[in-house]
Amino acid sequence: MKPRLNIVTLGVADLPRSRQFYQDALGWKPAKGSSDQIVFFHHGGIVLALYPMHLLAEDVGIPAERSGFSGVTLAINTKTREELEETHQKAIIAGAKSLVEPRDTFWGGYDSYFADPDGHTWEIAWAPFWEFDEQGSLIMEE
Repeated sequence: MKPRLNIVTLGVADLPRSRQFYQDALGWKPAKGSSDQIVFFHHGGIVLALYPMHLLAEDVGIPAERSGFSGVTLAINTKTREELEETHQKAIIAGAKSLVEPRDTFWGGYDSYFADPDGHTWEIAWAPFWEFDEQGSLIMEE
């Protein structure tokens, strides 16, 4: 099988609130197929979906209660340090909780972390050695 991640679904407590957060914080527009029951954001081959937490847990067959860090972070890669700082600030203004303010990293880049209104952890990262294709996707050699 050719490796391909197609959809990442986040369970959310309040779908309208989360939809608005991602629109306001990151400027993402809901994609075709979005409704009052699920929201899709298209990202050049990968789709981020928002779905009510209790329904997602029911579908998976596990309890909806969460406790602590899930061990998963999602990342947005920027082309400049300034874009990272602007994105972090917009997320905070839109209702995110800042976990780590923009900082220089041990690996030679610059990053920050925030939690969305449901506590999902996002990293915003920039590195001088990263390259992007025409669609803005990060180029990684196999």
